[in-house]
Amino acid sequence: MMSSHPSSSDPSGAASSAFHRLHTQVQRWVWTQGWKELRGIQEAAIVPILDGTKDVILSASTASGKTEAAFLPICSRLAEDAGGSVRAIYIGPLKALINDQFERLDGLCEGLGIPVHRWHGDVSQSHKTRLLKSPAGILLITPESLEAFFIRQGSALAGLFSGLEHIVIDELHAFIGTERGCQLQSLLHRVELTLRRTVPRVGLSATLGDMSLAAEFLRPGAGTKVQLCNSDSGGGELRLQLRGYRKRAPDAQRLASSEDEAAPETGDAASIDGLPEDEHDVGAHLFKTLRGTHNLVFANSRANVELYADLLRRLCEKARLPNEFFPHHGNLSKELREEAEAALKAKQRPVSLVCTTTLEMGLDVGSVQSIAQVGVPPSVASLRQRLGRSGRKGGPAVLRLYLQEAELTSTSPLPDQLRVRLVQSVAMLELLLTNWFEPPASGAFHFSTLVQQLLSLIAQHGGVKAGEAFLALCHQGPFARVSREDFVRFLRGLGQRELLSQSADGTLLLGRVGERLVNHYSFYAAFASVEEFRLVAGGRTLGTMPIDQPLFVGTYLIFGGRRWRVLAVQGEEKVVELEPAPAGRVPMFEPTGVGGVHDRVREQMRAVYAGDGLPLYLDARAQELLAEARATFQRWRLAERSIVASGQEVHVFPWAGDAVVHTLALALQSRGLSVQTLGPVLSVAGQQADVEGALRALIAEGPPRAESLTRHVANMALEKHDGFVPEDLLARDYAARYLDVQGAWRAAGQVLQ
Repeated sequence: MMSSHPSSSDPSGAASSAFHRLHTQVQRWVWTQGWKELRGIQEAAIVPILDGTKDVILSASTASGKTEAAFLPICSRLAEDAGGSVRAIYIGPLKALINDQFERLDGLCEGLGIPVHRWHGDVSQSHKTRLLKSPAGILLITPESLEAFFIRQGSALAGLFSGLEHIVIDELHAFIGTERGCQLQSLLHRVELTLRRTVPRVGLSATLGDMSLAAEFLRPGAGTKVQLCNSDSGGGELRLQLRGYRKRAPDAQRLASSEDEAAPETGDAASIDGLPEDEHDVGAHLFKTLRGTHNLVFANSRANVELYADLLRRLCEKARLPNEFFPHHGNLSKELREEAEAALKAKQRPVSLVCTTTLEMGLDVGSVQSIAQVGVPPSVASLRQRLGRSGRKGGPAVLRLYLQEAELTSTSPLPDQLRVRLVQSVAMLELLLTNWFEPPASGAFHFSTLVQQLLSLIAQHGGVKAGEAFLALCHQGPFARVSREDFVRFLRGLGQRELLSQSADGTLLLGRVGERLVNHYSFYAAFASVEEFRLVAGGRTLGTMPIDQPLFVGTYLIFGGRRWRVLAVQGEEKVVELEPAPAGRVPMFEPTGVGGVHDRVREQMRAVYAGDGLPLYLDARAQELLAEARATFQRWRLAERSIVASGQEVHVFPWAGDAVVHTLALALQSRGLSVQTLGPVLSVAGQQADVEGALRALIAEGPPRAESLTRHVANMALEKHDGFVPEDLLARDYAARYLDVQGAWRAAGQVLQ
């Protein structure tokens, strides 16, 4: 039975042992919110954060009150004295999230006399000047703006943060394993170097695949000392449905002739409102099911966001209803995004947002009735994060997946016959139901971000000795994988490219190019948006597309409904030269990016193929598609063998994640074979005997050094500053990120068995 106020119970019904330790003004604020009890994560966080000496991770479901869990005890510490300097820093990944949290914290802190400040690109200079003149209270900031603090404030930073007691990192999972996360680790380390003491860190996250990895990320080198507060509360009823759709096969004659047309035909399928039937049917079901409620529709790409937002708007107009569906992605203006967010949050009328990953994180748009996912989910962790936006306030969490698969013909490629997209989605849902999700990525050297952090360190201090820079960034910092020898090579490379110069006494200074980089507004971000490559065949431009996965000469590319072979990659000009690939149907395939799919997902896919149970969440069409997939699996005897020949191609099934598949592709490429990766399948041009012979030769030679395989990769420079990194170091970083040599050689042996 719930008590009348939070001081006497927790969610388990046991007497609260910590609420009384909060400052009386904080207790009063809790009462004014009408809370009858503290949530589990809020109760668990009070003692370790009030202690003021521990690093803490608060992991709980979305909307479980993690922000209050961190700041109720922090504000209790600051209630008597919040002045003299910034006393607590909150770091969030999005400006919109910072704006949300500012409103929440301002209400809590107003009665406590604790100033709350925002600092990002949209905050007025007068507000920023006020903080610089009289630093106090809590600062909410992005990593990029904190980077700017180091460069612009320089020596004044020690005074601004002299009394700093806590650093809170929100959406911790969004940073782990990324360039931005490495930048954040470096900035946190540099704050402590500036203050000459450690500052307790609090990480907040709804999705953490491996708490030990997360702890090590929060405090590199001392992850075992981080206190973990994990709450499973909030996991209520889950309702799932996976809906299958058939995409009609295009007419082969029309496909061949479409090369000279401005816009290819959609094929034999009946087209409604200019759309293929399957896309219209997906939109029609979304309209019928979501109309009149509040929802999020994740559509994987910006193009699909616009396609379905436009279709749903037209369906509203056709029904003579006000539009309820609005797009939300990074290319839209800030005003349009904020209008859509505000409309969904206000709940004054039904609103559904069709979005990319922009609304996956904890941006407060309130509770939604359901989540829709159009296309293959990016990952199990992503699915779980998105699902957390639904099912609040005691209602069920609702997730609908919409999967389109090609209609089969006598010439359908094997990946289509295996319904790879559908089976991968089923595998992810099965893993989601067991509460498994991908661990954070780890192992990269992050040389691109090391370029940025070294230049930032030099700009902060006006110059730095090489030995001091190595100690600050590598030996004791987040770039611990970089050895002293590698750092020396790294510095020489930056010197040759004029990013650095050196004074007579050995001090490192900004070079001509380095000065230009640091002085540009784009320098503060460690990441760059994915660049567009121009695709050219026979001197004719086919179009552009973002290529955020590595290319190598001889590999295949699917574009515009056709298959192409890569002839050359001109990295400087961002041009990919193509030639038509051998004839054959183009499989439906959505590239996930190298390293995107985990080994465990592919193992689960194999189990789905080999099994005979029908998940209850499949609709009738999805059940048919799964039955076709299993029939193909059995017909090709893939439970017994992992290499099969089909037409002029040989298909290899390692049943492993993208890192293994990509490594095998590069290894076979090194033996002179033409390889294309299609999800779990390696399609190799040639005869089965040649492929088996190449695999046997690779096994006989033994696993090579991973970086030796990268000589075939034409565009290793994928991160923002990779172009300045010496090639041998770049190859090592690429191999650490994207390759798994030991796993690939094990898989090769299993394939041959």
